[in-house]
Amino acid sequence: MILLSFDIEEFDMPFEYDRKIDFKDQMIISIEGTIAILDVLKKHDIKATFFSTVIFALNAPKVMERILAEGHEIASHSYYHSDFKVEHLLESRLKLEEITGQKVLGYRMPRMQPVNEKEIYNAGYTYNSSLNPTFIPGRYNNFNKPRTYFMQDGVLQIPASVTPIVRFPLFWLSFHNLPLFLYKWMSKITLTKDKYINIYFHPWEFTDLNDKERFNFPSYVSKNSGIKMIQRIDNFIHSMKSKNYIFGTFSEFLLTINPKD
Repeated sequence: MILLSFDIEEFDMPFEYDRKIDFKDQMIISIEGTIAILDVLKKHDIKATFFSTVIFALNAPKVMERILAEGHEIASHSYYHSDFKVEHLLESRLKLEEITGQKVLGYRMPRMQPVNEKEIYNAGYTYNSSLNPTFIPGRYNNFNKPRTYFMQDGVLQIPASVTPIVRFPLFWLSFHNLPLFLYKWMSKITLTKDKYINIYFHPWEFTDLNDKERFNFPSYVSKNSGIKMIQRIDNFIHSMKSKNYIFGTFSEFLLTINPKD
């Protein structure tokens, strides 16, 4: 199964590159990108999981309504994208359940940062997808963590997918920068080995990020953004469906596995 997920959030990434962006523009960009994502998913009739911050959900009600109406899953991406307190774990789940009218089973920490699994369990989550089990310079070194799903402190951990042996990450930056045929090949190898892949993106990737003065992003972040990104994910989904791979939400994936404690 292919687990596509999207971290829908206030677009605060320019702050990491010494650029200012007001909240209105953050939301405009994230909403535009989420609509582009939904259009591609609808075209191919597949479902995905959207990890939403509460702030995004409160400020994009029509988009949230569409996500739910089209059968996608909502999980928590915390309350805010750039401010975290332990109490936000429970508060975000409860608020998202209030907004959506649905049970929220999953959590993903902003920027895939470490989070206390016991606190995840105490906040009532079934699964956590906050781990990238590889080495990313300046971010994290998780070579000592399991590469595929596992139980920890009563919570199912569903790490982002990496290839077998060398643990090359199949996350959003790889999708932008690798030749698409190579990314597909690595995805198929990982699917053959693991029987699933978990790959994640952000809505702002589906907008044009090449304005250096406005965003100051390095080329490896802005490469193949906007319409090129839309075309690439459209190509990827079409190619994988043609090989009879199944796409599903995290909740659907939970029904197919039997994790060990």
